[in-house]
Amino acid sequence: MLPASAPSSVFVKEVKLLFNKNESTAPVDAGKEYEVTIEDIAKEGDGIARVSGFVIFVPGTSVGDEVTIKVTKVMRKFAFAEVVE
Repeated sequence: MLPASAPSSVFVKEVKLLFNKNESTAPVDAGKEYEVTIEDIAKEGDGIARVSGFVIFVPGTSVGDEVTIKVTKVMRKFAFAEVVE
């Protein structure tokens, strides 16, 4: 419940800051390269690597592959990357 003395615009602003969907706490950044080992395969067939426990989907890889990847897109709970040739 909002205190009677609090302006509603302040409350709304605080809620927006707490739930900003564009804010990422991912340990990786789009455009950067990382050395990873493919640990698993996703249902769609993409390799799964992890950086500090954060899941990264890497198409065209197999379990055990040690590859350099370039992150292409970062979401809140996972990212996509491609193998650097």
